[in-house]
Amino acid sequence: MDVIIMILSLLSGVALFLYGMQLMGDGLKTVAGNKLEAFLYKMTSTPIKGVLLGTGVTSVIQSSSATTVMVIGFVNSGMMKLRQAIGIIMGANIGTSVTGWILCLSYIQGSNGIARLLSSATISAVAAIAGTLLKMLSKKSSRKNLGNILLGFAILMVGMQMMSGAVAPLKENPAFTGALTMFTNPVLGILLGIVMTAILQSASASIGILQALSVTGALTFATAFPVILGVGVGAACPVLISSIGANKNGRRTALVYLLDDVFGMLMWSIVFYSVNAAVHFPFMNTTVNPVIIAAANSVIRIVTVCVLFPFISRIEKLVMFLIKDSEEDLEDNADFDLLEERLLDYPALAISQSRRVILGMSRKVRKNVSRSLSLIENFVLKRYEKAQSKEDLIDRYESRVGDYLMKLTKKPMDSHQTQEVTMDLRVIGDLERMGDYASDIARLTRKMDDEDVHFSEGAMSEMKILIKAERDLLNMTVRSYQEHDLESAVKVKPFARAISTLCET
Repeated sequence: MDVIIMILSLLSGVALFLYGMQLMGDGLKTVAGNKLEAFLYKMTSTPIKGVLLGTGVTSVIQSSSATTVMVIGFVNSGMMKLRQAIGIIMGANIGTSVTGWILCLSYIQGSNGIARLLSSATISAVAAIAGTLLKMLSKKSSRKNLGNILLGFAILMVGMQMMSGAVAPLKENPAFTGALTMFTNPVLGILLGIVMTAILQSASASIGILQALSVTGALTFATAFPVILGVGVGAACPVLISSIGANKNGRRTALVYLLDDVFGMLMWSIVFYSVNAAVHFPFMNTTVNPVIIAAANSVIRIVTVCVLFPFISRIEKLVMFLIKDSEEDLEDNADFDLLEERLLDYPALAISQSRRVILGMSRKVRKNVSRSLSLIENFVLKRYEKAQSKEDLIDRYESRVGDYLMKLTKKPMDSHQTQEVTMDLRVIGDLERMGDYASDIARLTRKMDDEDVHFSEGAMSEMKILIKAERDLLNMTVRSYQEHDLESAVKVKPFARAISTLCET
């Protein structure tokens, strides 16, 4: 019965700890608004800035996974390059170790004077009272969010104390102390750290449990060290899960997080245990406390980042090799590189470059309209998903080219160049609208498939004629623009009227 009560107390403490950390992190993110995200993708012009920002942001929101998930979103949407993301991820690995130091506050105890004022019970009580008052009495949302931060901190501290209280009786249990010696084996210790963190979905929670176990006095450095190594790798699980459904660059970003932690674990395992085999570190059997665990966690992460930092470009090449681009992906990504800012001082060259990108956009639009039309005849989920993802790419084309051309309008140009830029701005707007129509068609076919609605044989026969006519019209329109073929261009409008007649019929 005592064992069941102890396990329930421990799990309750873990639950409160995780909830408090989430409440505190969410409150901090809300108070900061979009500033954290803005810092992440605007202030990463150099790798060192990325590391510092990743460290700072993760220290604030108390979750390297949350920071990395944000970064995956930026890379996935094209707002951030993979190389920028690598620096932030490295910083996030350092920032997450700050939580361990905050948790050390929960072990401050005192019987009189200042020590009592700084005790965990006093800190938790003050935070809980202040947080509750702000939540209940404040009308401003900013103060309510501050209340959430304080309440989250108080709950986190209470959860930590519950975990410590639950495991405290184990210090006199020989079976428990004997079981801990199993994990002095580095392989078993690393596996324990990986599994524990993968289950809890939080490196901070795993370090917190390790700190709670240390108060039993039965946890040695030899046991704690490999578990800390495994915690870093296990923390990659929620990041990998979040990358499901992301594009290739998003998946590469998640892989960087995993590779950094795996490399750190291998490096420390090989170097540390090789040196220990030669010189036999005297502190291996020393009993650890929460401060030592927090310090070891920070040192491991900081040194790993320092070793990896000079190899950011090589890490980028490695993940590009592991997750290769198809020919179509390369074609999609190549166009944007043509919009070189330095060419804006030479309008003729800038117009030529933007026209090449617009031609790429027109090809994507033509393919996507044809792809969506094919779903009417035969709905295939993968083809539908590709049509929607390509619509996002078309939107990016419109945004990037539009921004580039608007910058160009501020430069000195002759009347002919001004006319060309004006026409191209209209063209990308029309192409983007055609992309929206393709997306609408795809969504309708998805709805028909979900509701098991089908055209009759006669209706489908007529629909195939209409689809063929639409494809021919689209090919004629795009070709007339690409080749400046006026003869084809004048045929477009009569052809469109004929299709309208078919629709009415």
